[in-house]
Amino acid sequence: MIILRLACVALASILVAQSAPAQQRPLLTEDPEPVGAGRVLIESGVDWAHDQQYPLSGLKGNLIAVPTIGISVGISSIAEFQIDGGFYNRLNVTARHPAPLSSLLTTSESTTHDVSDTVIATKIRVLSETAGRPAMGLRFATKLPNASNESGLGLDTIDVFASLLGAKTIQSIRVVSNVGVGILADPISGNRQNDVLTYGLSFARAMTERAEIVGELNGRKSTRGGDAFPGTESRGILKLGGRFTHGPVRFDTGLFFGLAAVDPAIGFTAGFTYVFDAFTIP
Repeated sequence: MIILRLACVALASILVAQSAPAQQRPLLTEDPEPVGAGRVLIESGVDWAHDQQYPLSGLKGNLIAVPTIGISVGISSIAEFQIDGGFYNRLNVTARHPAPLSSLLTTSESTTHDVSDTVIATKIRVLSETAGRPAMGLRFATKLPNASNESGLGLDTIDVFASLLGAKTIQSIRVVSNVGVGILADPISGNRQNDVLTYGLSFARAMTERAEIVGELNGRKSTRGGDAFPGTESRGILKLGGRFTHGPVRFDTGLFFGLAAVDPAIGFTAGFTYVFDAFTIP
């Protein structure tokens, strides 16, 4: 029912690429431009990943997440509030390995499922883009532990992130960069942390008025000496895809490749985005 409602909403209004330049789905790299005062953005999609690994539980398999949900609310002309998550993650288990918390698993079958962790964030544009400088912004985010370690898909930890965002449009190409830090709790002991460097670099190249190709490199780098705590390892994704506006809907699709040993070998994502004017800022 939720998917049907979102689809009906998406078919109810006109969306063009220029109406939401800040939103980068299917990319993860955040544009510093907010959605706009009084506007609400809804995005949803399906993700599939081959050879997804969970070092904390020892599970490995093919993961499908449906639907992924993102909601951004423009609380002013320079700021927005974001909620991202998902309702159903299903892992078709292809391998099990001894791991620190494998004894907590409550499933002995070939599949396991859970909800996604929820990320709550605030994005603020600090500088607008001009001919001589890029747009700049800040984003602060907290990941909440909705997925449980009993399912094998969660860490049961709260993590916090802070990022510096930059973007510049050069003719028909939009280039966006992110750099920041993340404080990831140790999911085994709970009284230690791993500080990671987060990064992202993306592009969007307009091919026609309706179509564009996109790509990005996005991930994190562990700064801990020696091995990182399981679940806090370095990760990276290379993604290539496209976006197409047809009538009221902006569709997107992307193919991604894992760059670290614990990343999925290959994956696929597809979805849509819809923006509408919801309220007036006094």
